[in-house]
Amino acid sequence: MLQRRTFLAGGLSAVALTGAARLTAQAAPGDSAYVMGYFTESPSKLADRYALHLAVSPDGLTWTPLNQNNPVATPTAGTGGLRDPFIMRKQSGGFVVLATDLTGTDFTRQNQYIHAWDSPDLRSFTGYRRLKMHSMPTHTWAPEAFWDAARGQYGIVYSANSGGRDGIWVNYTTDFVTIGAPQLFFDPGFNVLDATVHVGSGTNFLYYKSFTDGRLYGARSSTLNPRSFTTYTSGVVNGGIEAPIVVKANDRNEWWLWGDSFSPVNGELYAWRSGDINTNSWTPLTKAQYSQPLNAKHPTICPITATEHANLLSRWGAPAWNRIKSYNFPDHVIRHADNAARIDPYPFDPYQDSQWRLVAGLASSSGVSFRSVNFPDRYLRHAGYVVGLAANDGSAAFAADATFHRVPGLANGAWTSFRSHNFPDRHLRHANYVLRIDPISTTADRADATFQIGY
Repeated sequence: MLQRRTFLAGGLSAVALTGAARLTAQAAPGDSAYVMGYFTESPSKLADRYALHLAVSPDGLTWTPLNQNNPVATPTAGTGGLRDPFIMRKQSGGFVVLATDLTGTDFTRQNQYIHAWDSPDLRSFTGYRRLKMHSMPTHTWAPEAFWDAARGQYGIVYSANSGGRDGIWVNYTTDFVTIGAPQLFFDPGFNVLDATVHVGSGTNFLYYKSFTDGRLYGARSSTLNPRSFTTYTSGVVNGGIEAPIVVKANDRNEWWLWGDSFSPVNGELYAWRSGDINTNSWTPLTKAQYSQPLNAKHPTICPITATEHANLLSRWGAPAWNRIKSYNFPDHVIRHADNAARIDPYPFDPYQDSQWRLVAGLASSSGVSFRSVNFPDRYLRHAGYVVGLAANDGSAAFAADATFHRVPGLANGAWTSFRSHNFPDRHLRHANYVLRIDPISTTADRADATFQIGY
């Protein structure tokens, strides 16, 4: 997402805005997993990294960040930073990566260029270059690409402003080196933001955010020709959501629509599902049904094979830390704050307060202890049944208080609960958002004591 905003009296936003088409790569025979590309931001800018990050998922909903959630590629020219990365498998094999040439949030900056890399397998990145897309005195935001079989060319789409209105522009290419002249691709007559196109068999779908009413809409076309898409849905969602992408499940007729909140202060991703994209029916998913990479912004999702999924994990590695989600408050994660242990809604800074190394239990190797990432000499331990963060004093009492045993989730066996080592009739739970160990007897208690270990 990239945007320009002006503000009216009373805090109302009059948005004169960007748009950029996000063309999701299509699954091919053999694809059974997914890779996500993104950059990172957090509320107090502690996680602001304008470079390419990667995460993988076997199901398209639960994501594992790679390389400890650190960048895997960083631009070396232009502004030296990127936003809005896009990953696509090329017809000849291998991948192309495109991105906006912009670091930080200076959305007034004019730039006619985008970043580009080639990659055989997303384990290395070569041929870095900047591509000039046009000569207009405007931006070039959220570039993506699609294969137009009828033309035998790729279309690179992006947002640019012409005549005082942001629309979606396209340049055609065969090699992502030599670029054709810009053409207007999508312009419904008003400012739009971050359109996403799914290239289908017979029908192609374009989703975008309208700044007439702030809603996400879907359009469709029997071709991929410029100016051929017509809106066919009512508004999917109203609110501070943008940067939509459409992804089809690799193995069934199920679709996901992802959206990004426009501010790092509310920097989270949202998801909806549909059993038939033609029906104008999207159901929101809860945070219990999906996850996102930590601090991820404006992502791209590309289908990959199981072998590629395994190779990416082998090359970059899964995180050495975990985040732990509440079952009945799935937008909340376990964190420490002033040494108190609690659950709070994501996102927040310092984001490291929610990162834990689940190590062998200090009192029993069959259990686990929660070691803080940003205070590595401190662990979660209970005292007077209340759980807090404390430095390990080496005592047997501390070790016992800081050790828990994983058991199937008391409210959902696919999740996890944690039984106290030295008070085995008590489990870790939250009460008024504060962590403690208590006996568990009611349905509400079981929900409070159930968690999901993720990233």
